[in-house]
Amino acid sequence: MAENKKNSAQNSSIRVLVECALMVALAVVIDLIPMPKWPNGGSVSIAAVPIIYIAYRHGLLWGLGSGLVYSVVQMVTGFYPPPTGTFLGYVGVVLLDYVLAFTAFGLADLFAKPFGKRRLIGYGVGAVCVNLLRFVCSFLSGWIIWGSYAPEGQAPWLYSLLYNGGYMLPNAILCAVVIVLLCKFVDPKTLRTMK
Repeated sequence: MAENKKNSAQNSSIRVLVECALMVALAVVIDLIPMPKWPNGGSVSIAAVPIIYIAYRHGLLWGLGSGLVYSVVQMVTGFYPPPTGTFLGYVGVVLLDYVLAFTAFGLADLFAKPFGKRRLIGYGVGAVCVNLLRFVCSFLSGWIIWGSYAPEGQAPWLYSLLYNGGYMLPNAILCAVVIVLLCKFVDPKTLRTMK
């Protein structure tokens, strides 16, 4: 009996791990869809949706783990070295532009939970909140690390706000709309239509 429970728990963990891996792969594929790119990185995309969905489906730890894996894939497939070329610059880019920014998607369920039975509203709010967290990371990076790209006479913080806000605000709205529609038709908790 104990052996059956142990095997069942192992099978369940393997199933969740496979689901997370598939969602990370789906996020990467979505990110490969040709979209207009900003000159120094970034584009309007719904690539965050699979990571957000897995966070709603399996909770905080699996969401954060999936977001972390996605951040590493993002780094491997499209790293932008800092303009200064210093060690601290590289650390800042790795943390702010990749690890913290993309791992934040895994926090979506944390923001959705307070909405209780109004889950669809919570799912939309969670998607917006994690995209805003990503924006904060990119804004800080743009201001502190990439500020030398600001046009002459423009404050680096304003440059970062406008540059990153130009594609991340549409990302937040688009991800929220898509995740609400997706969750309405395929509830992450039950995999059935939400009633």
